[in-house]
Amino acid sequence: MSTLFDIFHTIQTSLFPWLEETLDPLTKKERQFVQVLSLMDLPRHMAQYRWQGKGRKRKDRMSIAKAFIAKAVYNFETTDILMESLHGCKNLRRLCGWEYRWNVPSGATFSRAFAEFSNGNLTGTVHAAMVKRHCGDKLAGHVSRDSTAIEAREKPVKKKPTVKPPKRKPGRPKKGEIVPPRPPKRLDLQPTRTLEENLLDLPGECDVGSKKNSKGYKESWIGYKLHVDCIDGDIPVSTILTSASLHDSQAAIPLAQMSRERLTNLYDLMDSAYDAPQIHRFSEGLGHKPIIDHNPRRGKKRYMDPPTHKRFGQRSSVERVNAYLKDNHGGRNVRVKGAAKVMTHLMFGIIVITATQLFRLLV
Repeated sequence: MSTLFDIFHTIQTSLFPWLEETLDPLTKKERQFVQVLSLMDLPRHMAQYRWQGKGRKRKDRMSIAKAFIAKAVYNFETTDILMESLHGCKNLRRLCGWEYRWNVPSGATFSRAFAEFSNGNLTGTVHAAMVKRHCGDKLAGHVSRDSTAIEAREKPVKKKPTVKPPKRKPGRPKKGEIVPPRPPKRLDLQPTRTLEENLLDLPGECDVGSKKNSKGYKESWIGYKLHVDCIDGDIPVSTILTSASLHDSQAAIPLAQMSRERLTNLYDLMDSAYDAPQIHRFSEGLGHKPIIDHNPRRGKKRYMDPPTHKRFGQRSSVERVNAYLKDNHGGRNVRVKGAAKVMTHLMFGIIVITATQLFRLLV
């Protein structure tokens, strides 16, 4: 925590006083915005987005990236609202890097820059670096895993009809009859594949998803599903975006592989949707203790002993992260289309949550 404490101490004792001498007194949101920017270390990740000296000089991508962080901090619904705020708020505009109103780029420039950030996976790279730097050398107690529905404004992709193999007659096969083996399931293949191979195998197009809500009623949505790993302190450490129809269990092993590359933890906490022997074995193979709510599947429910159940209660941290993202940082305001752009939009919010929760550990 020494590095994080040094950054926090420098911001509080040096940066904030200097900014308030230059600008108007900072509001609470502006202070949060400055803290997030300080923890992101954006200059280290912006080399590929700099102007290379060919053609007309384009607008500074660093300032535009800061503006999209401001959009997530303030939970602006659209880029137009963000631009209006940049025109009207001197502090916010200067913190992003523009001195005058006419320096703020047009909406088309914001759109082009956002597409560049999506193609280059800027937000994923920044978030991974933040987690490795500030959490990688610490031992995390629990990793809590869950998913949340992401509604999108695009048409769902029609699924191709699957060709099912012809059914054979029930009972024992005849003498000399060759029974073809069943194809392996995705959960059987994932432990033997790399993270990159598993991510490529997961569907990522927009489609229709459905699940039961907390009251037991079935609800459906068009869009995607965001799978999240977070550690104690409500700090998200890994995220994967998939089609809405994908079952939660299919993303568990790739998420575990991603989190393993970024930090070390002791317990894996998951709800009953992840109760599969392949997930149990993979978690144990990483040296973790899986605590997964039992799914009876037409059998008898097995309940946890009191100490395990109390530890399982820490899983609520991932539910709080999902709520932070949707209620405060743009999770309900997806206005872009395509998995890459939707992921970039969501990751700006995840970065804000990560930085905010890291600093809350010091307060």
